[in-house]
Amino acid sequence: MANLINGKEIAANVREKVRLEALELKNRTGIIPGLAVILVGDDPASKIYVNNKKKACAEAGFNSFEHLLPASASQDELIALIDSLNADPSVHGILCQLPLPGHIDERAVINAISPEKDVDAFHPVNVGKIMIGSYDFLPCTPAGIMELIHSTGISVSGKKCTVVGRSNIVGKPMAMLLLHENGTVTVCHSKTADLAAECRSADILVAAVGKAKLITADMVKEGAIVIDVGTNRNSDGKLCGDVDFAEVEKKASYITPVPGGVGPMTIATLMRNTLTAAELASKK
Repeated sequence: MANLINGKEIAANVREKVRLEALELKNRTGIIPGLAVILVGDDPASKIYVNNKKKACAEAGFNSFEHLLPASASQDELIALIDSLNADPSVHGILCQLPLPGHIDERAVINAISPEKDVDAFHPVNVGKIMIGSYDFLPCTPAGIMELIHSTGISVSGKKCTVVGRSNIVGKPMAMLLLHENGTVTVCHSKTADLAAECRSADILVAAVGKAKLITADMVKEGAIVIDVGTNRNSDGKLCGDVDFAEVEKKASYITPVPGGVGPMTIATLMRNTLTAAELASKK
């Protein structure tokens, strides 16, 4: 039976450390980290995420700036708002909640955010820095996952790591972070010829595709570390991940639950990135 990786507990420790470091920064420089969150439209899930980020800012002693735009807002209006936030010295991090309405080009919006305030680490400049291993910020979910893996006490170095999913937000940067720690990395996707075989070879398996219970017990190596990034609803409307938790738990050595695994780490890492941005701004 697998050991449960408690994302809530690990995230709480990260957030407390961030709170103390933010207080030290304020006492030393007078700077209070500030995070601006932009929400376009009224997607219910996005609203929940935004509220969670607001609560996390309050807990960390950060300033929180919320900007709500109607779904009908134009791309030019959104980019004008971003330009004003780029120029605002009280804002150290800018996060535009995705997905955006179909008439807005997400890439143009991401590119408009100053790399120095891009606490999601989505801007091409920051992506490039991650590629070469010389970065200021790491994407929140992959960085949070690395913390979860580290909590097991098992080194990534030399391990066979399989990432299922190749999104720009999770899959690709996840592969890069594992590679930076000397993992031997395979990235799987919808065109992978034998997904089960690739997964079975993994010492560390990260599932990030958004398909409920895609990863079954017969696809998991005995004793593997299994990280479930998926957030799905099953036929009963219950939250579940990409991994068949009940069955895979019997084979894995460590496993993350859904909810309570990766999710809390994403917001904790966002707080840490915002603190980093404020610290960098204090040195200018």
